[in-house]
Parts: sequence; structure tokens; C-alpha cells
Amino acid sequence: MRGLIVGIANEHSLATGCADAICDMGGSLALTYLDDKALPHVQPVADRLGAEFLLPLNVSDEGQMDAVFERIAQEWGGLDFLIHSIAFAPKADLHGRFMDCTGEGFGIAMDISCHSLVRLARRAVPLMRNGGSILTMSFYGSEKVVPGYGLMGPVKAALESTVRYLANDLGVYEIRVNALSTGPVKTRAASGLSHFDELMRTTAERAPLRSLVTLEQVGEMAAFLLSPKARFVTGQTIYVDAGFNTTA
Repeated sequence: MRGLIVGIANEHSLATGCADAICDMGGSLALTYLDDKALPHVQPVADRLGAEFLLPLNVSDEGQMDAVFERIAQEWGGLDFLIHSIAFAPKADLHGRFMDCTGEGFGIAMDISCHSLVRLARRAVPLMRNGGSILTMSFYGSEKVVPGYGLMGPVKAALESTVRYLANDLGVYEIRVNALSTGPVKTRAASGLSHFDELMRTTAERAPLRSLVTLEQVGEMAAFLLSPKARFVTGQTIYVDAGFNTTA
């Protein structure tokens, strides 16, 4: 099983938990990093995992995106899975009231966090000649209002809808598309949210399992969804949050 993982920022990223679990299954990985500033944080992860490729990728750069898939096509000739684990919103638009976010900030957040999945999928599909699986990451704030999540709530809601429409488009090619909605995990991206520590405390108190999820648990579910055992699961948002989404 060979696949591309986009979104590892460091050892504590959700995408790293996924990569670990896939390596445990014997999978081969192609990883990306945002820029030269990010490389020193991603390189140790790639080295530890034995990634076959570590390539630069800013999803706003169409040329870089083309280059990643051209390299995969040349070296591997095909692709079995794609994991999209990136999200971004300008701080000025993320903090404060949602109604105060700018059109520009909203557009940037939607482009990087949501439409980038579409662009990646469009390039991955021709390499998934024997079927495949595409997975992205979401959060409960897409469905309910979570204090401090702000702009990212509507963006993640759009991402989950995008998953359903991509699943409908790609089912004919035996390509499955799903989202993992995880509980709060202390990642670099989460550190930019206000009230995050309070959210973690509340989740641990109210979740039916009375605990927070770990990167390992997120990775285990990702590996399952990418595996043949989930071959009839598509268009779904799967919760891995200790049951927190079931509480009032």
C-alpha cells in the first residue's frame, strides 16, 4: 500500500499518527512539507518513518502540486491512498466573532482547508487505477458551535460536504472518500485556537469514555478506513472523539 500524506507539521501532527499506523501495516509513504521553515520539523518524522519521498508542497502553488504527483507517477506509477490533513485561517479572521471575519480571510481558509482537497483528489485519481482511498480531517465544530473555533466551523462543514460529493463522483472508480472527525488533540494547528485548553478539559469530563483521544487512536482509525476492511465505507464523517459528539 503506497500513499501520499499531506499535512505533517511535526511529530505531534494528526497526520503523523496516521503515518505511524500505516507504517505498522507495511505501507510506503510519500510526505510533504510546507516550506524551508517547516522542513527541519518534518524531516525527522520522514526519516523515522522511512518515507520514500519528502517533497515541498504549498497547496496554493499549482506547480508544486503538479510536481508532487509527477514524482509519484515516475517513481511508483500509481497510488493507493491520499491523506489530506491541512487547515489554515488568518489569525485576524480566526479570533473574535465569526461575523467579523473578512471575505478575504474566509476565502483563504476555504481554499487551503477545503478546496485543496479537491485539487489533490483531481491529481490523485488518475494514479488510482485499481481503486483507492482518500481521507481528510475534520472536527465537531463543523456540526455544533464550539467556542473559539470560529471561522473554521463553516469551513469544516464545507469540507465534510465536499467529502460526500467527491465520494459520489469517484465511487465509479472504486475510490472511497471519507473524513475523520477527531476529538481535540494538542497539535500545532490547535494551538492557534482560543479556549483550546478549556475545550480539552471539557471534552475529557463530558465524553462517555471520560478521556481524550490520542494520535495513535486517530491513526488506527485512519489505517482501518484506508484498508480493504473498509471497502464499502465512503462519503462518511467518522467520529474518533471518545463519544464526545453524542453529548448535549
